[in-house]
Amino acid sequence: MTSTTKKPSGGSALENYFKISERGSSIGREVRGGAVTFLTMAYIIVLNPIILSNVADVDGNFLGGGSEPGSGFATIAAVTALVAGVLTILMGVVANFPLALATGLGLNAFVAFSVASQMTWADAMGLVVLEGLIILVLVLTGFRKAVFDAVPRQLKTAIAVGIGLFITFIGLVDAGFVRTSGLAAPPVNLGIGGDLSGWPVLVFIIGLLLMISLYSRGIPGAILIGIIATTIIAGIIQKITDTAPSFGDPTSKGWNLNVPEWPDKVFAKPDFGLLGDFNLFDGFDRAGAVTAALLVFTLLLADFFDTMGTMTAIGAEADLNDKDGTPEGAQKILIVDSIAAAAGGAAGISSNTSYIESASGVGDGARTGLASVVTGVLFLLSTLAVPLVEHIPNEAAVPALVLVGFLMMSQVKNISWDDSDIAIPAFLTIALMPFTYSITAGIGAGFVAYVVIKLVKNKITEIHPLMWLISILFVVYFAIDPITRWLT
Repeated sequence: MTSTTKKPSGGSALENYFKISERGSSIGREVRGGAVTFLTMAYIIVLNPIILSNVADVDGNFLGGGSEPGSGFATIAAVTALVAGVLTILMGVVANFPLALATGLGLNAFVAFSVASQMTWADAMGLVVLEGLIILVLVLTGFRKAVFDAVPRQLKTAIAVGIGLFITFIGLVDAGFVRTSGLAAPPVNLGIGGDLSGWPVLVFIIGLLLMISLYSRGIPGAILIGIIATTIIAGIIQKITDTAPSFGDPTSKGWNLNVPEWPDKVFAKPDFGLLGDFNLFDGFDRAGAVTAALLVFTLLLADFFDTMGTMTAIGAEADLNDKDGTPEGAQKILIVDSIAAAAGGAAGISSNTSYIESASGVGDGARTGLASVVTGVLFLLSTLAVPLVEHIPNEAAVPALVLVGFLMMSQVKNISWDDSDIAIPAFLTIALMPFTYSITAGIGAGFVAYVVIKLVKNKITEIHPLMWLISILFVVYFAIDPITRWLT
């Protein structure tokens, strides 16, 4: 999809710096879009400490201090918001792209359960820093951009469509509308045992219908209005019903993560004690060189391609991609994202990466880096208001993901479905992202299938050399467990 821009016609320094008028936007739309992105991804301030604060490292210590699970919750939450705020502002100012960053989900779980179990938390964060520095070198040498350019345009489109289905699935699961069944077949079902029940699911349905209605009517700020209105409705329902949280129980009718109650206190002094708590190379001594190297490789590949998919999808939705499917300012986007990976480790809260939830802000009008600056400022303010952010329910925010998933899905028409060379890899990319709950897995399957099809059809000259290299690396990635066992 090519970018459609307007010629700048003067204006304030803010408008000219961010090319707001040139991209067909306005300051109001950018502020609104930035706020929507923050509200859609603010859950990470709570979810990251839930994941990281309850796991002991190899010495039995918990991240953030303390000898009990969850003792470092407040510290991790504050630093999570701080780093997300600084890096998202950096993305907006440097790359002028409506993309927010925060601690990567999946990556943080991998660090907690696979890395910290073999070394101290400081050692584990050191490996995250090292992985980020390696990615930064790959960006500065032009390798990461070269890989991105080597990907066929229609595969980039498939990545965007796959991410649309992925975030839709995330929204449905986080709302409890779709749940694990606990059975081999079907693995998931509607609500609890095939029935929708519980007040939180009702809140989600109200929010989704409200957003769809506002969007269909062409109401500006449909997503932001929907989130705010649904949060208020959730608070009223909670006041009447006193519904408890689900605590991860798929059979519970409670709130998925945050209970929409007015907190006892809105503001609290943040604790940033985790900053700088990492050991760069000690993990190699503690876990062994081969094991540590394989852990870094796994982090590296996931970080490398998650961002590629995310920025492609956001650029497509914002109409900021060129005819080859490359976002405007791609090199700057990749540099900031690489710095984020290392910064997350240096801050002790795991690798930070680009968030596909940024699509919700784009869906509500964001087109420039000003939206990212707004999102970043809200993250910084939230370091003082963690008690308040903790009470924004997922069920009020995730309807935005479902609506934006629809918007991203519309790009599927740009794939040549009658050409099996590209249609099959595109299909695998689109299908496997939601089915495996992994952007990286979907991209990897599509890349490997593309190379194999070209190979068996004797079209080797059509395969870019970098596609060969990346496909081989993905084969290693998919087989990382047996390879690790064999080498160690």
